[in-house]
Amino acid sequence: MGLRLLACLFHLPTAVIYGSLSLFVSILHNVFLLYYVDTFVSVYKIDKLSFWIGETVFLIWNSLNDPLFGWLSDRVFLSTQQPGAEISSPEVVLKRLRALSHNGPLFAISFLAFWVAWAHPGLQFLLCLCMYDSFLTMVDLHHNALLADLAVSAKDRTSLNFYCSLFSAIGSLSVFMSYAVWNKEDFFSFRIFCVALALCSIIGFTLSTQLLRQRFKADGKAKWDQESTLKELYIEKLSVPQEKRITLAEYLQQLSRHRNFLWFVCMNLVQVFHCHFNSNFFPLFLEHLLSDQISVSTGSFLLGVSYIAPHLNNLYFLSLCRRCGVYAVVRGLFFLKLVLSIVMLLAGPDQVYLLCIFIASNRVFTEGTCKLLNLVVTDLVDEDLVLNRRKQAASALLFGMVALVTKPGQTFAPLIGTWLLCAYTGYDIFQRNPLSNVVSAQPKLESATVLEPTLRQGCFYLLVFVPITCALLQLLSWSQFSLHGKRLQMVKAQRQSLTQGRAPEVKTI
Repeated sequence: MGLRLLACLFHLPTAVIYGSLSLFVSILHNVFLLYYVDTFVSVYKIDKLSFWIGETVFLIWNSLNDPLFGWLSDRVFLSTQQPGAEISSPEVVLKRLRALSHNGPLFAISFLAFWVAWAHPGLQFLLCLCMYDSFLTMVDLHHNALLADLAVSAKDRTSLNFYCSLFSAIGSLSVFMSYAVWNKEDFFSFRIFCVALALCSIIGFTLSTQLLRQRFKADGKAKWDQESTLKELYIEKLSVPQEKRITLAEYLQQLSRHRNFLWFVCMNLVQVFHCHFNSNFFPLFLEHLLSDQISVSTGSFLLGVSYIAPHLNNLYFLSLCRRCGVYAVVRGLFFLKLVLSIVMLLAGPDQVYLLCIFIASNRVFTEGTCKLLNLVVTDLVDEDLVLNRRKQAASALLFGMVALVTKPGQTFAPLIGTWLLCAYTGYDIFQRNPLSNVVSAQPKLESATVLEPTLRQGCFYLLVFVPITCALLQLLSWSQFSLHGKRLQMVKAQRQSLTQGRAPEVKTI
């Protein structure tokens, strides 16, 4: 029975095994996002100063570790000629799989460090955040880099991304299961639940990476499953003259001349901002726009749907990408965001059902767009390889550089959102009784009941004007992005010709 199960696992398509890695990340990361702040504030009683110090240090480290780890991983690929023996594509894939097999289990262990008090709350908060984000970054970088290394054609990459979205949706179910065991007063059941999730993640990472590594070990070439649609270009090891590797400054200079990269990160910075704005203010919008109009169970349903629906919706978006191209789908989503926001603005805050649909769809479509953009980064990896005539694509490094520019959007989202809300209504979410500021800012004859519509109106304007502004900025920058259509086909053809010129064969399974 055991041997039969192992045989079935070994014959799974490569795309399925690759996508399963998203499951072992999402089952942990969704729980982390939902509970880590509440755990330290409500259970460990962290003070406000320690909390903000931890978040500030985390912000700096979170922005820097992506390019740092990407540089350490891929700096050997940047020169136009490699010293000595050339690195082949199967060897690059094996290197990334080894990194995943080590960092995946360490990521799961770092997840467990949040749920047991083992130091002063401020110190534990800082160390846990930085350690968790370090291993998460290593996992994400190498997992995303494999998307560019395993396949070249848009069809193959959308197939890989399809399974990532499918398994991420399955992993989001851990959020629903966590509601059954979450209890601030009795933390034991929740800790057992987290240990079980971490064990599943460790076993999953170990098994999946081992299965994938077995397909690339024989003679340094990939062993693809017969049902897989992926293609691997084999590079013959040639005797080549040595050339000096480029420095970080030279690489940054190359990026500064990469026009499509610059326009993409401008667009993606706004996208990251909007994604985290929706995540940060989703509970606030539910509370002040819908709490007296819908039941608690409906609010919980909207919250749960907002975690799972983006992954399921992305399955449909990926099918559209195969027919229309990623560029057209992303541009259509920007137009859809703009149109829905204008319709909601014209309808007003009193249309309860329309408001429920808009709040949920705004988050769903925004998160769905974020998940499609990895495909665009892989196209930028191809263009970077062609423009600079690299021997091997530095995919992890380029993903890291994208993160360096766009991750500040995570911090701008709560800062700008809370500032706008406070400036318009006087509402300060950091005070114990924030509504007192709203009351004191008005004539004393008015009551808090009369003033509540002011706060409600402020939340509504924040809800609709932020996506309108984001959509306009993104449409402007996206219109300047030229890596699509014939230009994209030319880049992919050049990448394949550059690789095939050094390859003894192209194996299609």
